[in-house]
Amino acid sequence: MAHWTVQAADAIEKTVVAVRDRTVAPAQKAARAIVYGVLAGCCVLVAVLLLAIVGFRVITLAVPVWATWMVLGGIFIVAGLFCWSRRTSRSAHA
Repeated sequence: MAHWTVQAADAIEKTVVAVRDRTVAPAQKAARAIVYGVLAGCCVLVAVLLLAIVGFRVITLAVPVWATWMVLGGIFIVAGLFCWSRRTSRSAHA
């Protein structure tokens, strides 16, 4: 008669494991993706800022400071125009 208690405990454990696998595992994957995405985004932002500073310093060695501002301003304007052209309109999603 004591055998049914082991079977009941096994059934409960299987149910709990199945529920955990369907809820906790995807939530952990999503949380990891968010955390690593934010970390990577911060690293990329710092790298871009440092690259812009180094670029400014290097260009300043060759040309006057006002020309450096013009060159980097032009690069950032072109990059901004490229990003602006790649955007999607709100009416396309509606």
